[in-house]
Amino acid sequence: MAAQNCLVANDWICWDYVTSRSQELTDATLEHIWITGVSVLIGIAVSVPLALLARRGRHWAAPVLGLTTLLYTIPSLAMFSLLLPVFGLSAALVVTGLVLYSLTILVRNVLAGLEAVPEDVREAARGMGYGPGRLLWQVELPLALPALLAGVRIATVSTVALTTVGSIVGKGGLGNLIAPAVNSSFKAQVLTASVLCVLLALMADLLLLGVQRLLTPWTRAGARPAASPSPAASTSSAPAPAPAPAKEA
Repeated sequence: MAAQNCLVANDWICWDYVTSRSQELTDATLEHIWITGVSVLIGIAVSVPLALLARRGRHWAAPVLGLTTLLYTIPSLAMFSLLLPVFGLSAALVVTGLVLYSLTILVRNVLAGLEAVPEDVREAARGMGYGPGRLLWQVELPLALPALLAGVRIATVSTVALTTVGSIVGKGGLGNLIAPAVNSSFKAQVLTASVLCVLLALMADLLLLGVQRLLTPWTRAGARPAASPSPAASTSSAPAPAPAPAKEA
């Protein structure tokens, strides 16, 4: 009887809520995944050219790193308000804001990975006839993968949490359930949507960890790089990821 009346009693844990709102929960979760995934992918695509620009020298590094850090300090509500005249009340508004927030993490990690590539590896590649483009794609970026993927993991977990702020324009995934439930003190909805958000972050982190281990086998404990004619295989050092600041939603 108590279980059947958990909605009426406004309990925190209520299976009746989960079963009766399963489609609503599914739709919100899928929207959350879509916004997070698109934001992180665009962030990666933007951060690599910015990191390459910052690597050209201090006169480029200071503006790039300074700008991405400045963007990260802007409160979420203020960021969305600034972008509102450009994108209107749309998913593009939320995605753009999340991309801008991800840059400070991703750019620093890509840059740290590229700078950690040993100079003798670069010289060996040049001696084998590698041009700048081939050197970047076949040597430097593969060796920078550990730092890059570590940054992607941090940015993804952060973006999962920040996506909920998109509820202010109706594009917040699970945040669309959390915000009104908090205002109405609907305990079951607050807890269920929050737990799903945490689970999404954990699952995304574990999935990316698996991808990182798959793509960078030389970083595993006791693993040795396989022999290869490519200069990228002549080192087993893994660059450490750059530290990332914490961002509150």
